[in-house]
Amino acid sequence: MNIREITKDILYVGVNDRTTDRFEAMWPLPYGVSYNSYIVKGAEKIALIDTVEIGAVNELIHGINDQIGSAQIDYLVINHMEPDHSGGIPVILDHYPEAKLIGNKQTLSMVKGYYGIPEDRMIEIADGETLELGGKTLKFILTPMVHWPETMMTFVEEDGVIFSGDAFGTYGALNGGVIDYEMETAWYRDEIYRYYSNIVGKYGRFVQRALDKTKDLDIKFICSTHGPVWHDKIAEVAGIYDCLSRYESEPGVTIIYGSMYGNTAEVAEEIARQLASRGIKNIKIHDAAKSDMSYMISDAFRYEGIIVGSPTYSMHIFPAVEAFMIAMETREIKNKVFATFGSFTWASAAATKINEYVESMKMEVVDSLVMKQSMSEETLVEISRLADNFVAALKKK
Repeated sequence: MNIREITKDILYVGVNDRTTDRFEAMWPLPYGVSYNSYIVKGAEKIALIDTVEIGAVNELIHGINDQIGSAQIDYLVINHMEPDHSGGIPVILDHYPEAKLIGNKQTLSMVKGYYGIPEDRMIEIADGETLELGGKTLKFILTPMVHWPETMMTFVEEDGVIFSGDAFGTYGALNGGVIDYEMETAWYRDEIYRYYSNIVGKYGRFVQRALDKTKDLDIKFICSTHGPVWHDKIAEVAGIYDCLSRYESEPGVTIIYGSMYGNTAEVAEEIARQLASRGIKNIKIHDAAKSDMSYMISDAFRYEGIIVGSPTYSMHIFPAVEAFMIAMETREIKNKVFATFGSFTWASAAATKINEYVESMKMEVVDSLVMKQSMSEETLVEISRLADNFVAALKKK
């Protein structure tokens, strides 16, 4: 367990999880994940900010006891009710029988529904309300739909410390250090993109509202519920969240395809070669049947161009490719340069159906090609045309 003082009387008491394979039972965790919890010690009262996943709650209690000894937790502040953070609530409230749970109206409703906590253990707060601990003032900032309806942030005014819930979080356990200046953080960058696109992606407009509500605060430390405490890298991490929530992209192209016998894959590879010959350097290629959805979504969110191809499969899109298109539609992806391609043996349908998904997302298909059976000279001409049109559209972006 990492115990770390962030500023005087504000401590990190989170835990690492290096055994869970998939976050939310969907997203791979090759580097693990942290569940972050924090203590704020005032002269009169002590608050615990968020708990941890239920399997790690005993480790959390051990860490808390190391820091406060026989003292009691007076308040348990819940910024986010997803069970990887709220799972420990019943155990914490049993262990600290005088503690009151602090949350907004939506939070308290969920606490009752998930854990059956009685109302006399809870205190409801409103947006902008404050709670005095004695030399430490907690200000509550409601940020609904980042990424659940009850999400909020808690700001310690005297220290410039904001507990941001899942906002500004990332996959990846903490490897010794807790605050960003104690570690090498470059590798977290890809994990931030993946975390945002996987978890928060649909809720860009709500992230923008949260950023606007907090922009005038004098924030010195961002303490999210996953990943490092941000200090030196605040501008960089906030910038990533700002760009992604405005659906802005980095230069590059993501190619997603499905292929049963290699013919559609050959088209994907040739498109990539043609793009590279026209100066596109950052190209990510995913075989949808093999690549994990987590990484395909992340690259599609991150880069400005997307090209999707599929063979016709029982007059539909190849299932793994269709799953990707549904994931993109669900996340309401915007502002992309899009092209499509399809292949068929006796009846064509895939490219048309992919185009329908793109149109439902209110984006234009720059170009589309269909190959019958296998690569031909005609196909190469069409690929060259598609590459020309696609690169021209990227340059206009």
